[in-house]
Amino acid sequence: MRWRGGRRSKNIIDRRGAGAGRKVVGGGIGTIIVILAAMYFGVDPTFLLEGIQSVNVPSSGSETRPKQADLANDPLADMIAVVIADTEEVWSEIFAASNKRYEEPRLVLFSGSTRSACGLGQAAMGPFYCAADKNAYIDLAFYRDLQNRFNAPGDFAQAYVIAHEVGHHVQNLLGISGEVQRLRQQSSEVASNQLSVRLELQADCFAGVWANRSKRGTNISLEPGDIEEALNAASAIGDDRLQKQSRGSVAPDSFTHGSSAQRVRWFRTGFEEGNPDRCDTFSTEAL
Repeated sequence: MRWRGGRRSKNIIDRRGAGAGRKVVGGGIGTIIVILAAMYFGVDPTFLLEGIQSVNVPSSGSETRPKQADLANDPLADMIAVVIADTEEVWSEIFAASNKRYEEPRLVLFSGSTRSACGLGQAAMGPFYCAADKNAYIDLAFYRDLQNRFNAPGDFAQAYVIAHEVGHHVQNLLGISGEVQRLRQQSSEVASNQLSVRLELQADCFAGVWANRSKRGTNISLEPGDIEEALNAASAIGDDRLQKQSRGSVAPDSFTHGSSAQRVRWFRTGFEEGNPDRCDTFSTEAL
């Protein structure tokens, strides 16, 4: 993926080294959530932290927007700033075509843990999006796990991670996330999991739409093998593969993100079609 000549987003917040402040969670459920979330990729903590009574004690550290000189000395953060800028342009164009305004999210870089409007975010949760503050969060150390633990290396695999979280932001702006959350509260555990799967697969599809449209922009140029990197990453973090690795068996009713095949299929659908209207995972029976 060629990206070095692209525009850098101004919506990057760097909290690395700033600390997260204290977090008090009632009911002893916080640790359980982190353990469960560590099994998955792209967790939306709006669902995970639902119903938890908590108190955030603000951090004394300050957050900053990285300067160009800072990014020049931090190639990974620099690349992410270009990816976010490209998603801004792609989704602004798509929203404008429907006479809507795209509200750009912020991407928060953190180390270890950080505060969010959805509760305490921890590196073990992987990258996540919080609908309550419209921020995406990532500890860049996750990319080491993506390469070493999930065997999904490559800069476009890294870009796919960001595009998936931006896909959740698009769902939030369109009111999809809120409606799914409402339905999940009224559903059985199995039905709630199925709704979560459909939400996650749609975010994968939206990431594919971005990948398709990014070919037309000026920030990022795809190279041979890039799409294969993204497809490999999508496959590597399927629920079936993760469950097989962690406990030796697969329980489809407990899936929350979709199988490897489903994640690959929906990213590919978005990439081949380049049209978010083809990402309706909620109306189809066959995922």
